[in-house]
Amino acid sequence: MTGRGFFEQDNDKQMVVGNMKEQLVIGLDIGTTSAKAVLFRTDGSVVKEVEEELETMYLSGKRAEQDPAEVDRKTRKALAALMEGVEQTRIISGGFSAAMHSLIFVDGDGEAISNASIWSDAGSLESMGSIPMKEEIYARTGTPIHPMTPLVKLHHHKKRRTDMFRRAEGVVSLKEYIIHNWFGDDLIDYSMASATGMYNLKEGKWDEKALEVAGISERMLNRVSSPRTRLSPFKAGVAEEIGISETIPFYLGACDGQLANLGDGAIRPGEAAISAGTSGAIRQFAHSPYVDDSRETFTYAFEKDSFIIGGPTNNGGIVLQWLKNVMNFDGSPDEFTELAEEIAPGAEGVLFIPHVNGERAPVWDPEATGSFHHLGMRHGQAHFVRACLEGIAFNLYHIGHSVERISGRPEKIRMNGGLAKSRVFVKILADVFGQDIELSITHHSAAWGAAWVSLFGSGKVGSYEEIREYTPVGEIIRFNEENHRTYQEVFKKYRQLTGE
Repeated sequence: MTGRGFFEQDNDKQMVVGNMKEQLVIGLDIGTTSAKAVLFRTDGSVVKEVEEELETMYLSGKRAEQDPAEVDRKTRKALAALMEGVEQTRIISGGFSAAMHSLIFVDGDGEAISNASIWSDAGSLESMGSIPMKEEIYARTGTPIHPMTPLVKLHHHKKRRTDMFRRAEGVVSLKEYIIHNWFGDDLIDYSMASATGMYNLKEGKWDEKALEVAGISERMLNRVSSPRTRLSPFKAGVAEEIGISETIPFYLGACDGQLANLGDGAIRPGEAAISAGTSGAIRQFAHSPYVDDSRETFTYAFEKDSFIIGGPTNNGGIVLQWLKNVMNFDGSPDEFTELAEEIAPGAEGVLFIPHVNGERAPVWDPEATGSFHHLGMRHGQAHFVRACLEGIAFNLYHIGHSVERISGRPEKIRMNGGLAKSRVFVKILADVFGQDIELSITHHSAAWGAAWVSLFGSGKVGSYEEIREYTPVGEIIRFNEENHRTYQEVFKKYRQLTGE
C-alpha cells in the first residue's frame, strides 16, 4: 500500500488561540461503543456534540468484531449531524481520534474483505503461546503480547491459513480504513502503529522480526506519519454526502488514549491521566521509549520523539453494569453507585477482584476471572457495590504502581471518562491513590486532543504543551489521609489475592 498526504505547518499563519474565540474546530472520536463528533471553540469549550452508537458482534470463540462499512457510515452520520446549522466558515480544522488495536484485511483498492477485529477480540488466544521471541519483540515494540494486538491476531490467521489472510493485500485499522475512504490517503500515525505490536520504538520503523511473526510484509502496511499530517481534500462526493465544506482541512490525529492525555493537559512527565469508562487506563508521557522489564505496561510512540507509558484495564464501568444486571437493580446507574456511600471504606471486609472481563495490565491474562472475598451474613447489596467500586480503583492503583516504576510517582492526576461523573467513585479513587484528582470540565478529552492536533498541524498554535492553558479543571476531589491508610491495608490483601 502506498502512502499519500502531506505536511502543512502554515507557521506564517500562527495565531494566539485567545484571539480566535469565534472560530471553531472539530474533534472526531471513533470509539468502540460509539462514534462521536464534537465541535469546540478554540478555548476547548464544547459548542455541539453528536454521538452515534456502534454495534459489536460477539461471535463464537471469544471473537468481537465490527462491520467497518457500518462504522464508516455512522461516523459520517455523526459528522453530518454536527454540521447542521453551523456556520462552516468559522471552522478552522478537524482531527481524528480512534480506539486502538483494530484489524481489517483489505484488498489492493483498500476495500475491506473482513470485519474489523477490535481490541476485545480474544479469538487469537489459542495461538498466543506459539509466538516466538516474546520478550525480544516486547523489548523492541513496547507492546505486550496479548490477543488484543494486531500482531497476535495476524499470527493466528497465519497459523490457520485463513482465506482472508491469504487474499489480503493490506491490513489496516478502522481509523485508516475511514481515512482512506474519505480522503484517499493511506497513512498510519505513530501511536496507532505502536498499538499494532509491530513498530520498533527505538529505530522508528516497522519491526522486521515482528512482521515475520505476523506473516506479512511492510508493503501491506501504511506509511507511518506524524499526527499533525494534513490529509488530502475530501474525495469527490464524500464532502457533499456529509454536508461539510471541502475547504476545511483535516489532520491525521492519533489513538484515543494518547489524545485523552493531551486533551486533559497531562502531557509532561509527572502528569498522569486516568481514563475510566467502559474499560480504563492510566498513562504518562515520556521523552524516551522506556520499556518495562517485567512486561506489565505498554510504551507507545506519539510523535517520533515523544512516547506514552501506561497500562490498560478491561474492567471499568462494564463491571458496574454487570453487577447492576446481576442484582436486577431497577434504578439509575447513579442511584446504584450511591449505595456505596452507605458503607465505610473497606466495605466491612468485602474484597472484590474485578477481572470479570479477563484482564490486560498488569496481569495480561485474557482468561483472568473476578471474585468476591470474605463475605458474611451481615453483608448486603450496598457492600457489594462498595467493594466493586473499590476493586476497580485497586486495579487502577495496581497498574499505577507498574507505571510509577518507570515514570516515577505522578505529581498530578487528571481523570476523564464516564466514571469521572460518579463522585463516589472518584472519591474512592483519590483515597486509594492518596492523591487529589483533578476533573476536566469536558468529558470529551480524546476529541479535544484530536482537535488540538489539527490546530497545531495548521499552525494556529505553536506546540502541544500550549493546550495546558485550555484544559481548565472543573473540580478537584481531595483525598482523605485516614481513608488512604485504611486502603493501604486493604490493598495488601488485594495484592495477595491476585497472586502478587
